[in-house]
Amino acid sequence: MSSPLTPEEQQVVAKFTDDQGRLHTLPSKRSKLLVVLDHVAQAFELGRTYPEAEVNEMLLRYHPDVAALRRYLVEAQLMDRRDNVYWRIGGTVDV
Repeated sequence: MSSPLTPEEQQVVAKFTDDQGRLHTLPSKRSKLLVVLDHVAQAFELGRTYPEAEVNEMLLRYHPDVAALRRYLVEAQLMDRRDNVYWRIGGTVDV
């Protein structure tokens, strides 16, 4: 399956990830952070809810600071949460 990210966005992601796709750095520039967060959000299915423990487990594949990633995903309106349940609400979609 191809990535829903543009080639330019894929280059941004590649700059901040290692060979296994783990983030070695979170971008400080907001535009690049949003691209990286969109990439991370692709791990979550639209229309599905996730308990916080599962979100943490999935985010750990990308970066050890899962609390920061959860917060960034919610702030960027890529995910939403209520009562320790999360769901994806944004990001690019492969059609």
